[in-house]
Amino acid sequence: MPTINYTPIDDIIANGGYSSKEKEPAMVKSEPLEIHEIVEHKEVDEEVKPHIEVKQENVKLPEDLTQAGVEAVETTQFPNLQKIKTPLSDEKILVGLHQPITSSFRWLATLAMHILKQAHLGLKVVHGKVMRVQRK
Repeated sequence: MPTINYTPIDDIIANGGYSSKEKEPAMVKSEPLEIHEIVEHKEVDEEVKPHIEVKQENVKLPEDLTQAGVEAVETTQFPNLQKIKTPLSDEKILVGLHQPITSSFRWLATLAMHILKQAHLGLKVVHGKVMRVQRK
């Protein structure tokens, strides 16, 4: 019978591995949030119309407040989405990041990526298209 020149690990494989207390915690990847346009709907469906009370857009302020300098806000303020201008398009940024370190194109792409990171944005390729995603 030939001699075995390795340590048998059949018991480890059968039990699913060692159960030591010291091990790396499992990393949970959270999905980055995607930016969507916010749309305000002005018209109301006929089914819902009897249940909705339409209020006046402009608030009538008392005379003493207008004399003090208070002004009524005319439009509703939704959280606006940032329109970040970068020196390169999003596709060219990803191409530029894979250029040699001595290339000026690489440095321009790195600068554009830094601008996006300052705005808590990142780039992600989805089905062949480059999209901006919001980072935490």
